[in-house]
Amino acid sequence: MGQYFATVARGLEAIAAQELAELGAGSVQPGFCGVAFAGDRALLYRVNLWARLPFRILMTVAEFPCRDAEDLYEGVQGVDWGEMVPPDRTLAVTATGKTQDLNHTHFTALQVKNAIVDQQRQRQGERSSVELDNPDVRVNLHLHQDHATLSLDSSGSSLHRRGYRPAVGLAPLKESLAAALIRLTGWTPEQAFFDPLCGSGTLPLEASLMALNRAPGLHRDRMGFETWPDFDPALWQRLRQEAEAMQLTTLATPIGGCDRDRDIIIQARSNALRSGVADQVQFQQQDLSQVEAPAATGILMCNPPYGERLGKGSDLAAFYALLGDVLKQRFKGWTAFVLSGNKQLAQAIGLKSSQRWPVYNGTLPCQLMKYDLY
Repeated sequence: MGQYFATVARGLEAIAAQELAELGAGSVQPGFCGVAFAGDRALLYRVNLWARLPFRILMTVAEFPCRDAEDLYEGVQGVDWGEMVPPDRTLAVTATGKTQDLNHTHFTALQVKNAIVDQQRQRQGERSSVELDNPDVRVNLHLHQDHATLSLDSSGSSLHRRGYRPAVGLAPLKESLAAALIRLTGWTPEQAFFDPLCGSGTLPLEASLMALNRAPGLHRDRMGFETWPDFDPALWQRLRQEAEAMQLTTLATPIGGCDRDRDIIIQARSNALRSGVADQVQFQQQDLSQVEAPAATGILMCNPPYGERLGKGSDLAAFYALLGDVLKQRFKGWTAFVLSGNKQLAQAIGLKSSQRWPVYNGTLPCQLMKYDLY
């Protein structure tokens, strides 16, 4: 059984823990910006393939007390790297967190790399080359309160990069955050889903991938663990084939979005094509003032501009008031969810929210507000 840690956006730890438990993870424990869990190799592969909320899945290698550079070097040297990082594999080290003495992540990462390659030279007479962008093995060190955790990064590039979205608008919502927001709403694929301010389409696309039971990891070029010495290609192939066999081909209800910018709708359609749902998800160029509900009931969700992000200098208060009017007049019977990073603008919607969730969009504190529309 391996010990793992899924890194997630701040504020999403509890909902990510729920997702991991559903995927079969054991000993699930939410922490700060992540969730610890346990499982076998098949679970590690399955979580990388299926989890929609995490950024990375780290496999814990060792933990030790660590106050300064000497503690760090000795702690890293105390691990047997022989089978995890043979000299013929390229290596990269990332460091996060700090102690009073180790407060420069570049120096910390260098110290970890030195300890590993020194051990390789002593025991095998040769050492790994460093490859920062696309290493065979990425080692992660996290420092917190004079304690070090060493891990291997099983994901490679961040899992939020599904592989379907080279085309993004000016203010893209990360796919993992979009999936988390949809999950918070309690939406199910039997309900229509609509985003009247869809940008490059992330919210409707994530909803459609959930509804069609498409594993988000299927679009990715490579997982980090595929270049580990103990990689099991037969197991990975089997899990991918199972995921492909579980996909549905048609949506039960409409999923779509619109945006007033023609070029952005072209991007959204291009992203839908890449994710294999172009024939399922409807994207239309339409101004917010012209929007009509695509079904009698459903979930409306949007991430309007909030000054920090887009539209500085434009009259955003009037735009939010228009959004409130459209929700009231044209979406009776629906439930609406609006993500905003600006409380004053949110008040301009002119509706009373029935529930609010604090979430972070990157480093920006936001609120997801729920409106029951009668």
